Amino acid sequence: MMAARADRSPTTERHERPVIEIDEVVRTYVIGQTTVRALRGVSLRIERGEYVAIMGPSGSGKSTLMNTLGCLDAPTSGRYRLDGVDVAMLDEDDLSDLRNRKIGFVFQGFNLVPRISALANVELPMVYAGLTRSARRHRATRALEAVGMGRRLDHGSNELSGGQQQRVAIARAIVTNPALILADEPTGNLDSRSTEDVLAIFEDLNGSGRTVVMITHEDDVAAHADRLVRLADGRVVADGTVIAESDSAIGRARLARSV
Repeated sequence: MMAARADRSPTTERHERPVIEIDEVVRTYVIGQTTVRALRGVSLRIERGEYVAIMGPSGSGKSTLMNTLGCLDAPTSGRYRLDGVDVAMLDEDDLSDLRNRKIGFVFQGFNLVPRISALANVELPMVYAGLTRSARRHRATRALEAVGMGRRLDHGSNELSGGQQQRVAIARAIVTNPALILADEPTGNLDSRSTEDVLAIFEDLNGSGRTVVMITHEDDVAAHADRLVRLADGRVVADGTVIAESDSAIGRARLARSV
């Protein structure tokens, strides 16, 4: 377990059961006559309440690892436990239910449904969970208020800026109170002002005890996390506490220690 940064004290007690536990995960793809080894024996443990950034160059295995963490892809070998559940033991229906209950996704492209309101977008995960309309509306409203979108409940995605759309996407991710918020390049389509606003929301969510795992290729974005995992050639090559360095107004992330 990694210590929090010196300027941010932990706000939640660590629990014995990790949110993510991956043991020697291998993922291979066969493309024509070529076998691609995207993950080569990755092991990773992320405790409840951690804020982790995962970085690596193109082809390092970031996308494959993200798909594995999100239960969108299954390992070729190895084991993945999500909040104590061995995902290999689930059929497709149970796996879909697990994703809906345990994971809140935030994507680079927002993935909002066009032509419906922010409120309706945030209600969607709860429709699949079978909540009543009044319960959905109440929880969606509170989630949007938590990310500063309480005055935009009835606005469609085409009426919102990129930063506002990402706030709605974050509200949708947290509305079911998942064990894990999985963000894939969440600031990739945002300007610098919106990026800082969205990263501040992630810090607030983590400060309230939520587990956040963020895939990014930007050092200044990773610097907002407490822990940094680096991938290369399908392997974890470094894993340690983030130390934010200042280069003019840009923060860069490096590791306090590596493995």
